[in-house]
Amino acid sequence: MADDAAVSAADIARLAGVRRAAVSNWRRRHDDFPKPVGGTASSPLFSLPEVQAWLRGRGRPFELAPIDEAWQRLRALGDDLDLGARLAAVGEYLADDAEGPDDAELLALTSQLASSEGAAETFEQLCDRFFEAHARRLSTTPTAYADLMVRLTGAKGATVLDPACGFGSLLLAAAATRARGQDVDPDTARIAGIRLRLHGADTEVHAADALRADAFADRLADVVLCDPPFNERGWGHEELVGDARWEYGLPPRGESELAWVQHCLAHVKPGGAVAVLMPGAAAGRRSGKRIRANLLRAGALRAVCTLAAGTDLWLLTRPEPEQRAPATVLIADTTAENVEQVWLDFLADPDTGERIIDVLDDDVDLTPSGRPGESDSGEAFLAAQRLFGQIGIELPKLEPASGEPAHTTVGELVKAGALRITHAPPRTADGDEPVLTTDDVLLGGPPTGHAAPDPAAVFAHEGDVVASVTGAVIVHSGAPVRLGPALSRYRVDPELLDAQFLAGCLRAADFPVHSASTRIDARRLKVPRHPLETQRAYGVAFRALADFDRALRQTAEIGRDLVRLGFAALAEGRLKPGGG
Repeated sequence: MADDAAVSAADIARLAGVRRAAVSNWRRRHDDFPKPVGGTASSPLFSLPEVQAWLRGRGRPFELAPIDEAWQRLRALGDDLDLGARLAAVGEYLADDAEGPDDAELLALTSQLASSEGAAETFEQLCDRFFEAHARRLSTTPTAYADLMVRLTGAKGATVLDPACGFGSLLLAAAATRARGQDVDPDTARIAGIRLRLHGADTEVHAADALRADAFADRLADVVLCDPPFNERGWGHEELVGDARWEYGLPPRGESELAWVQHCLAHVKPGGAVAVLMPGAAAGRRSGKRIRANLLRAGALRAVCTLAAGTDLWLLTRPEPEQRAPATVLIADTTAENVEQVWLDFLADPDTGERIIDVLDDDVDLTPSGRPGESDSGEAFLAAQRLFGQIGIELPKLEPASGEPAHTTVGELVKAGALRITHAPPRTADGDEPVLTTDDVLLGGPPTGHAAPDPAAVFAHEGDVVASVTGAVIVHSGAPVRLGPALSRYRVDPELLDAQFLAGCLRAADFPVHSASTRIDARRLKVPRHPLETQRAYGVAFRALADFDRALRQTAEIGRDLVRLGFAALAEGRLKPGGG
């Protein structure tokens, strides 16, 4: 195995046969536990040989399983930016579609595994490690949701289309005889197609945006399953105004989810079933009421069921010609565990649903929450309790420092060329371009603001520090994002200044704000003078504190829900005091 092989905390837990919490305890309690050699503060990577030596010294030796040897070899062949492409190349080799990566050791390992465990299982195990390594930025449909959608639509063994297929989770769950998929990311589409082919499906997967470049135009499937991207402003509203798919109305610019719903309906046979995972807000936003009303009048929308906070499942069907529209619709505030029974009960007795004529009011609000007879506070409490237990909160290990370092100032760093500061314009005009707000920086979330294009706009790129007048600070990662009013960009020279170190120093400051503007006056802020390597060590600690802060806020939010639901569940008799 290569000496530079690196493993995550999750890898260590799996290889050592312990839980992830045990690895966190080792790091906290043992000063000699190997230090991170890469990754981030929240997802560090460790030297595999160093970890093996450390465990061996404590009587916990382990040998890499063949699949982990293959995974570590695959990961060591390049950086994580093109890891998906390398994984796809291995999959194509296993499927006999290509020669595979130019690495004899990796090909020998995967061939040996395929001989003993099968090509499909070998590739699935490599995919599992890929998903685990990128869990923070990859979104896959939960297995429980995928299986539920398959059961409710009768998709097993049918011709199934998923127009936003990702890595193929829904199509795999359906065990589709003919699997049809599309995804905007080429590597993701490649991996989905390989997984499906290795499982024996008649597969056709295209790499393109399904709304803008429909690879299955005028083609119909037995069932359509979809877990589309949420809250997309740039989904193609202007260029698709006259599209024939909008049978129930032109989707508003801010309602990309209603575009996906109609795209799915346009690709299913008359009488065929459609299941779409939707954000909870889509059931009640005023901008989408006309489309919701038309879906109900036509008999296309049959159910809106809550699976979890913020996530609904819409069940639809393409009406048969001359079919009489149904009189009721199922609107259920339930959980993923009992949706199936609620749906079956509704099919057996449609009168248990809500009369469509009653919900066709000024708002056409189909939001399940708060509807009588559906909410189960007990189930909701237990679900929140499980989520609460999954949150890991860990403070960085800090120790007393000897002496006080010399200081410089932000202004001096600017003069030395280590840093450039750019302030976002103080005002924006209404528009559709996504904009990062001060609240987004505080919460560490995606941009929620919108503004018209502006040639003076300021964009943060990967590694830029973004600070607000409220003292919220982040180091931006991902695609460039436009900054809104009251935000400033600090762009560092990475050879002179560590971004995480600067972000921590900015967050620690009590910013004075100009009386006549909302710009941060940080040039007089003192910054400790440290060598770059020391800055990086401090940066890791600052980042860990920021992660701890976010975890605390998330825990507090879920904790408040737990208290509210606990009171309700006990009072309603849905839960009772436990023993012990």
